[in-house]
Amino acid sequence: MRRRDMSNAPTDRPEAKPWIMGIHAYVPGQARAADGRELIKLSANENPLGSSPAALAARAAAAAPSSYPDPDSRALRAAIGALHGIDPARIVCGTGSDELLNLIPQAFAGQGDEVLFSRFSFVVYDIAARRCGATPVEAPDNDYATNVDALLAAVTPRTRVVYVANPNNPTGTYLPAGELARLHAGLPADVLLVIDQAYSEYLADGEDDGGLALAAAQSNVLVTRTFSKIYGLAGERIGWATGSPYLVDVLNRIRGPFNVTQSGQAAALAALGDQGFVASSRDHNARELARFVGAIEALGNHGLRAVPSKANFLLVLFEGALSARTALDALAEAGYAVRHLPGQGLGHALRITIGRREDMDTIAATLRQLAEQGA
Repeated sequence: MRRRDMSNAPTDRPEAKPWIMGIHAYVPGQARAADGRELIKLSANENPLGSSPAALAARAAAAAPSSYPDPDSRALRAAIGALHGIDPARIVCGTGSDELLNLIPQAFAGQGDEVLFSRFSFVVYDIAARRCGATPVEAPDNDYATNVDALLAAVTPRTRVVYVANPNNPTGTYLPAGELARLHAGLPADVLLVIDQAYSEYLADGEDDGGLALAAAQSNVLVTRTFSKIYGLAGERIGWATGSPYLVDVLNRIRGPFNVTQSGQAAALAALGDQGFVASSRDHNARELARFVGAIEALGNHGLRAVPSKANFLLVLFEGALSARTALDALAEAGYAVRHLPGQGLGHALRITIGRREDMDTIAATLRQLAEQGA
């Protein structure tokens, strides 16, 4: 047998593409302290009220796992379409919206192309760009909010995809409909605008960024949504996207063939039918978010600041003597896991999911005590 001459080989192992090695792996929100103690998890923006009882019952009664699920999630897409007034043929389901967000640059970008998003955006956008060899580009923010003018100024002939999370994660900031429409109007027709609406169900009644209408009317807009947040089905990994028939067809060509499980489809279908649970979750979040914002604003003279949020979390800035790291450790000692994001340029901030009333009171009291001690 002839042996390969390895004398000129740079290594003795397969080598990943250089753009893959440029990825910093996603780090999920923690649920345990450094000493292994289990903490109350307010680090992943999960619904503190859990899941709809109807969704739990449907999940338990789902078909046996020995059978493949419906590869096209037909019943689920029909229900999503009925709720939102969308033709089900213009909907594609994914393993969470994460699957779809990752697939988009694979379909529309590659080496030499650019994927654009605002500073302090969802970290998956950077990963999704690098996965296909595209270059991630960050536009400057406007005091932690998406800056439409900065995004438009950053568009080049190499731009292929623009991501906007609305409300934004991890800042909670929000672009109103007029600003989102202005962004779309300023983009070339061959640039795909992706509006990530993971937290849109937390918006107040009548508050609408116009994203679904843009996706229905324009050929270069995709909207993604998830069942992981207000619907309380993060563990089932279910998301969806809508856009033109062409865009949906492209995503269907490259998504996983059986990407939403039997139990996930059943649970999501039942969750859509329990809009009372959605409304109660939204109301709970609005009340507790307002209370917590008030508690943080009361500590403004100690250097704490709340970034205005339309989501189910609050980004708290530590701009005085009390550091975010000290607060993070103290909250863990009090029994809570919150999110510290120094890798995203937010070492001076904590993202805190809105939990139950008693949890938010404990967190507020802990922060107040630390701030008043001048920690």
